[in-house]
Amino acid sequence: MNSLSTRDELSISKIPSIRLDETDRESTVQKIRHACMNVGFFYLEGHGIEQSMFDTVLAQSKSFFGLPLASKRALSDKVMSRGYTGMEEETLDPSSQSKGDTKEGFYIGREIYPTDPQYNPAKFCGPNQWPDELLCSTHIECFSFRTTMELYFTTISAVALRVIQLLALAIGVDEHYFDSSFSDPLAVLRLLHYSGEPSRPEDGIFACGAHSDYGMITLLLTDSTPGLQIFTKDNIWLDAPPVAGALVVNLGDMLERWTNGIFRSTKHRVLTAGGTERYSIPFFYEPNFDTVVECLSECCDTEINPGKYPRTTSGQHLLEKYKQTHADFKPETKKN
Repeated sequence: MNSLSTRDELSISKIPSIRLDETDRESTVQKIRHACMNVGFFYLEGHGIEQSMFDTVLAQSKSFFGLPLASKRALSDKVMSRGYTGMEEETLDPSSQSKGDTKEGFYIGREIYPTDPQYNPAKFCGPNQWPDELLCSTHIECFSFRTTMELYFTTISAVALRVIQLLALAIGVDEHYFDSSFSDPLAVLRLLHYSGEPSRPEDGIFACGAHSDYGMITLLLTDSTPGLQIFTKDNIWLDAPPVAGALVVNLGDMLERWTNGIFRSTKHRVLTAGGTERYSIPFFYEPNFDTVVECLSECCDTEINPGKYPRTTSGQHLLEKYKQTHADFKPETKKN
């Protein structure tokens, strides 16, 4: 674990740490249930991913963002929301921000070629944007970049499914209840680079505006630079400092809808002190595009806790959210 300040130690005490390799399954499920009902965040350790893989992924991400701006902008797919997104392009809290988030990003999803029967940009099913060999010959190892990201995508996907299965047990349904909803998941790896500009909330300048995540769960890898904060049930902003070797897991809006608000999709933001750039890599693990999302019978009843959320689908929910927050998102409305 990193060396922590007193304030960081307070944060750690409020954000639980859960081991995925814990042999006492029942204890793990109870810890997850408590975290989901009270915090909506937890640190995940014992996940089996080596620190060397984390280090390589972060190093390759930093190399990519060092490319010339024109080269990065050429790697953008506005229909699929893949590839590069520019600095300040995303505004996650429009009511509080005077400009977009002081970060740039790069989206990587499941690789679906145009010849594949699953190809359908209207459902986020299509190819990724990769830097070519000519571009990378003087800047980064292209082959290594793609290989690194695809290996991490596969590895973190397996971890995410294990977390989903534990969440099912924590809800009170069968361990494999959600498995069929993730047969073709809307899984996205997003490389993020925060500039060295200091956040000034009083002026509406945020590294990342306050928001809750849209989907099911997020597994976050981050460098050693702090900045992440979560909004607690006590209505205070609490630091979520980096912990060496641990992923930060948080719940999204879809899981809150499925559990009728019993599990929390917690609002969070990023504030940077300035002078130091920050790199993080969230992995968003969402259900299949056509999956129906509605309150589980285990989480509601007509008298005490009636359903709070209307029925929707995974894809429709995500499309609506992207339209609200991404300035250059241009979704395709039908299959080619």
